[in-house]
Amino acid sequence: MRFDIITLFPEMFTAFLESGVTRRAYASGQVAVHLWNPRDYAQGNYRRVDDRPFGGGPGMVMMAEPLQHCMDAIRTARAQAGEAKPAPVLLFSPVGTTLKHEVVAQWGESQGAILLCGRYEGIDQRFIDKHVTHQVSLGDFVLSGGELAAMVMLDAITRLQPGVLNDEGSFQQDSFNPALDGLLDCPHYTRPEVWEGQEVPAALLSGHHTNIERWRRDQRLRITSQHRPELVEQARQSGLLNTKDEGFLAKNPVKL
Repeated sequence: MRFDIITLFPEMFTAFLESGVTRRAYASGQVAVHLWNPRDYAQGNYRRVDDRPFGGGPGMVMMAEPLQHCMDAIRTARAQAGEAKPAPVLLFSPVGTTLKHEVVAQWGESQGAILLCGRYEGIDQRFIDKHVTHQVSLGDFVLSGGELAAMVMLDAITRLQPGVLNDEGSFQQDSFNPALDGLLDCPHYTRPEVWEGQEVPAALLSGHHTNIERWRRDQRLRITSQHRPELVEQARQSGLLNTKDEGFLAKNPVKL
């Protein structure tokens, strides 16, 4: 799996690629990440990569020409690495598909992509029209650039890869996982058993695996119904709730 990231600030990725549980995947090349700065492909003494927008208005717009030269270099490098067909180009944009678990899972099964990180007021639309095949958004808010969004997406994809997490089954219990039921995760506890007068729930100390799993399931139902009731309804419509689940929800209605 290979990701080529077009960014004016490649230094932002240094700590990200060298820290946390996912660093092993980047260090080993299991998830290969290559950083490309359009400024390295800009013309003139000042290596200019942006200019004022036609029609006036605030801010600057990233120019198509340096991006094109950068893209040409990436395509050449990927072809030399044995790429059979051109990789998709993903732009982080407010008009994009919201990044949810199912979107992450789809990209997690891919061979990677070219991630385009915009800056300033945006990117010359002509370059977008020519190259961008997918657009993704983290939500209804605006960031200073696409770098943070790229890190979020990379982290979410990388942790799904085999052998990246210490416990292979960790991500299977994640919130939003439709392969499980799409509900939110349950609370978690560790030592000590009593902390500032608060005890760990008795079910978790019982050693009775059936009771423990039922407690966790009930907590997932409780938390999801309180905070994201639409996820409970989605699970119900998909046939992922059993009679015990429905019984728990009936006895524990959400208090508005």
